[in-house]
Amino acid sequence: MDADRLRAPVVRAYRFMAYLTGTMLIILCFVGIPLQVFDHYLVVEKVVGTIHGVLYIIYLVVAFTMTRVVRMRTASLGTVIVLAAGTIPVLTFIVERWVTRRYITPALAVAPDAQDAPVATGPRPAG
Repeated sequence: MDADRLRAPVVRAYRFMAYLTGTMLIILCFVGIPLQVFDHYLVVEKVVGTIHGVLYIIYLVVAFTMTRVVRMRTASLGTVIVLAAGTIPVLTFIVERWVTRRYITPALAVAPDAQDAPVATGPRPAG
């Protein structure tokens, strides 16, 4: 499959997983853990914790694929931030917006034919 045709579905998958993983982490941290600590009610923490763990693994795969598709550098701080965002409550939402503005929008704006086209420099011809 062509990289340009793969770009939009991978970006959609990344956004979906970022919001889903972030939501589950917020539920875990602000509902499940307080119920566990103050009421000794373990069901929410165990179920949501397990779901978040599975979703985070999927998020890592999808997020890393997205960083490759939008051509973020592999060993950059930005890639590390994207991958670690699923471990801090609310950070996936912030990082998703940042990545969209900084990397995804420019990557999606590049037309497939414009990537290889030479850039014209110098004065325009009169006419």
